Amino acid sequence: MEIFRNRNFVKLFYAALFSQMGTTIGNMAFAFYLLDHFSHQPYYATLAELMYSLPTILVFFLVGVVADRFDRKKVAENCDWIRAGLTCFLFVALFLNSIPLVFLVLFIRSAVTKFFFPAENSLVQGILNREQYAQAAGLNQMLFSIFLVFGVGIGAAIYNTIGIYGAVFVDLISFVISGLLIRFCNIPISARLPNGKLEWKNININSTLSDFKGGITYIIKNRLLTVLVFGFFIFGIVNGAFAILPMFKMKYELTPDNYEWYASFFAISLGLGLLVGSGISTVIASKFKPHQLMVYPIFVTSLLIFFLGFTNKVSLFLIIVFFIGTCLGPINVAIGGWIPKIVHPKLMGRVSGWIDPLMMFAQSITLGIIAFLFPKIIETVDYLYYGMAIIILLVSLFYAFTLPKLSNAFEEKEKRRQRKQRTTKASPKINSI
Repeated sequence: MEIFRNRNFVKLFYAALFSQMGTTIGNMAFAFYLLDHFSHQPYYATLAELMYSLPTILVFFLVGVVADRFDRKKVAENCDWIRAGLTCFLFVALFLNSIPLVFLVLFIRSAVTKFFFPAENSLVQGILNREQYAQAAGLNQMLFSIFLVFGVGIGAAIYNTIGIYGAVFVDLISFVISGLLIRFCNIPISARLPNGKLEWKNININSTLSDFKGGITYIIKNRLLTVLVFGFFIFGIVNGAFAILPMFKMKYELTPDNYEWYASFFAISLGLGLLVGSGISTVIASKFKPHQLMVYPIFVTSLLIFFLGFTNKVSLFLIIVFFIGTCLGPINVAIGGWIPKIVHPKLMGRVSGWIDPLMMFAQSITLGIIAFLFPKIIETVDYLYYGMAIIILLVSLFYAFTLPKLSNAFEEKEKRRQRKQRTTKASPKINSI
């Protein structure tokens, strides 16, 4: 694959791999550790999950601004060094058996993690050509899928073989390797500092809020970008529903006695589907327009979700989930490859910084609605699947009517821009003649 001939991309890709590995192994190992040592206090495991998600609320307005105003390479690299340092503090917290201190370190480490993706994602935009964005998005989605499928198993295996201290040590090494890979990247200063060097004396609350507001304004004024960012909101709805509905389906309908076991198979089926779908779409992305990789898979996904509610066999349920994952893969690749093409490099950090909070907001709303409706108002789980299928169907129809027009308008704008660039380059030669 041509993209792997780019040494900077290879280093960033493996840096993201080790960074994700450290985060996943740590999260899973701590979940097992808390359940083992505090089995009579299961809310500790829930609190640990909150330590991973709550920082988003506190830092979401800063992450994009930091990625756009500071050296993106140093931001991503320093995220790894800081997390490595915090992981050392985890050894101390575990040795002291201080759960509050463990939660505090996990909270701070998760907050630092939020700054990594916008900076790393913005660097990728600066080192690849436009035709490679979709491939990069597909590879990143495959990476996510691998950890979705094997993350729990890897965390469990490491925890059971070398214990919590060994798992924390693997965390530490993963962050160090990621930081070293980013340090050895030779990335042009224009990609690292697209807005120029920022003086510390110019940093204040007003400038930060102004930059944050500028990012929102930029997204809203660009209709195509607004519609694509809305796609991440939809992903949040899907994530929220799939976080709880499969367990409800297993427990109350399909396998009441073994619902925990089969719920884990749901994650494996979905992850394998994402892996296959991402791999296929990475290969065929250049042969289809981005909106085609979104509209049709979303429509098919809505039908498949409807059948999830309709089916009464576990095997069929898991097969359908696999195909849903296969459909979600191209959607992720299309959005991930399209956004870098339409976002100005100077604002890529602020746009990327909206992805995580938007998805978590949609996920929280979805979970709240499900908690309110089931089982007091809606007594059958199947109706929740039907409702979700209708929502996704409406989204597919909305995209079918809007994306082709917006895509054509964007392509025409790009052609005019390229013609203007060619004219500008040719004009000195004409003048010299």
